[in-house]
Amino acid sequence: MSYDTRATYREGMAFDIDLNGHALGVDAGADHGGRNYGPSPKSMMLAGLSGCTGMDVVAILGKMQMPYDSFSIEISAESADSHPHVYTRIHIRYLFSGAEVDRAKVEKAVKLSLDRYCPVAATLKHTAELSHEILINE
Repeated sequence: MSYDTRATYREGMAFDIDLNGHALGVDAGADHGGRNYGPSPKSMMLAGLSGCTGMDVVAILGKMQMPYDSFSIEISAESADSHPHVYTRIHIRYLFSGAEVDRAKVEKAVKLSLDRYCPVAATLKHTAELSHEILINE
């Protein structure tokens, strides 16, 4: 699979990104010379992780025919103190609501995503300790 990306300098620390025809902007905060026009490239990795594992879980639970009313993901992360400030710990919270949510099915879907299917998780595991929790109807 091939991905085509172009980053065009905007100003300060900001870039306009074209990712296979999808436009987005990245920037740094004022503390790093930017104007906060968009998320930082590093934080986009966490967004990628949430989308990647989320899509896996939705697909797997769909095959299991497990209904739920809502599903969201929250991620918190810690970085190394020295350069290149890689993520060292990432915690993923899977939040489900619904009367028919089956914890065992959700646990299986999350495990399959994090251990087998999500390439973003597989990449981040090289520098970060990944942990997760599943919250149902909380």
